[in-house]
Amino acid sequence: MDLFFGVLPFVHVAEAGGFRAAAARLGVTAAAVSKSVAKLEAELGVALLERTSRHVALTPEGAAFLERCRVAIAELQAGRQQVAGAQREPHGTLRVTLPPVLGRGVLPLVARLSARYPRLSIRLIVTDRLVRLAEEAIDVALRMGPLQDSSLIARALRTPRWITVAAPAYLASRGIPTSPADLARHECIKFVLHGKAVEWCFRADQGATRVVTPSRIVLDQSDLLIDAVTHAIGIAQVLDFMAAPLLEAGLLVEVLASFATEGPPLHALTPARRASVPRVRVFLDALGDVLGRGGHGARRAPTSRAPGG
Repeated sequence: MDLFFGVLPFVHVAEAGGFRAAAARLGVTAAAVSKSVAKLEAELGVALLERTSRHVALTPEGAAFLERCRVAIAELQAGRQQVAGAQREPHGTLRVTLPPVLGRGVLPLVARLSARYPRLSIRLIVTDRLVRLAEEAIDVALRMGPLQDSSLIARALRTPRWITVAAPAYLASRGIPTSPADLARHECIKFVLHGKAVEWCFRADQGATRVVTPSRIVLDQSDLLIDAVTHAIGIAQVLDFMAAPLLEAGLLVEVLASFATEGPPLHALTPARRASVPRVRVFLDALGDVLGRGGHGARRAPTSRAPGG
């Protein structure tokens, strides 16, 4: 015996008060509903409904059976919702690859998602190496710069600015540069990428231009670069999101703001088959909140020179 055969037609007939109304609810014919209920009664060996030419009523056995059916249907619906909800809740291991320069911006997001979703684990692969997503089972790759054609789904996050920053104590002792040419008199801390110091980029009349500045201190880790500037060792040029919390806290200030220019575009890439997976979806949405916004309320240095400039 099919445990559920005829149960829904019977419940709809009982609640609607007739076979035609039940058939309309189920999207079938009244004859099909009548046949299903009759077969159910035959299997149970009892009449569930009293039928007249104008009315359908429950027998005492039918009324008792209806209450049981309603409980069973409610439990089944609750079970379906529970299972579906579990699938919608982020779970499993989220594997994200990103360049070191994005580490500080993404780490607070990881902490927030970890606290909110206890079934979610997050693994960050921090590297400048171009990771192949399919071969290394990566869910999301954060990339900076122009994208190559591929089958990956790309979400544009933002185009950051190159900003020049320094600690207030450094500017108080060395002065505030008012043009890129003034940097020749300053300690410029450079970032090394692929073994070569990255020259600074400023806005010019014909677009962005690279400016060669003196660099006695070069570092190949972005975190150390930020720490060096915060400790008033010199001036550095960074992407705006790298220094955002320190700018907001007043530990760093932006100089040469009128010369700031756009940096490389930032994208999140994910394989098409993973884009709708809950753990990927919540990460991308939250990532847009963290790295997808523009300004950070940066504190900028005044245009006049500080003492000693």
